[in-house]
Amino acid sequence: MKLFYKAGACSLASHIVLEESGLPYEIEAVDLKTKITAGGADFTTINAKGYVPALLLDNGELLTEGPAIMQYIADQVPAKHLAPLADAMARYRLQGWLTFIGTELHKNFSPFFNPAASRDWKAAAMANLERRLAYTAQHIDDKQYLLGDEFSIGDAYLFTVLNWAKHVDIDLGKWPALVAYLERVGARSGVQAAMKAEGLI
Repeated sequence: MKLFYKAGACSLASHIVLEESGLPYEIEAVDLKTKITAGGADFTTINAKGYVPALLLDNGELLTEGPAIMQYIADQVPAKHLAPLADAMARYRLQGWLTFIGTELHKNFSPFFNPAASRDWKAAAMANLERRLAYTAQHIDDKQYLLGDEFSIGDAYLFTVLNWAKHVDIDLGKWPALVAYLERVGARSGVQAAMKAEGLI
């Protein structure tokens, strides 16, 4: 498998899950401005959407969108418990968190990385983030991870998105549970390996 990524972007979540899975894989960076991969290929011929992550499978098929990629990887190694079994209520709870992180957290960070975003747009996004982060902190306060005591793909995604706070002047210190969570997840060997490979630490 080959993961197409941009350092520190949402593709880091898929990279972390690949590390946690123990499966063999390669990575190739993508310049999202020029749409050229580190190997010199036109990324839009690989993924017509033009953004990361994209996972090229060994059979030549391409998977896009982080939550789908992470669930695919998790299902290849069920013994790792990176996602609950498909017929378990916990799997639907995981789906809920992946959706929440993607639509309520990830998307509300987007304006702060968009030079064309207006002040009003950023202010609305910040207000949304404040509420959503407070909710997340309350949920995680008495738990090791999103779903309880076991790390899941939801944690890879949440960790990635929460890490953006320091780049957009959001002080997570007002939510000690989130700070402790970031430290806890960040200490995992799989997370460390993915971040080192992307030059983030």
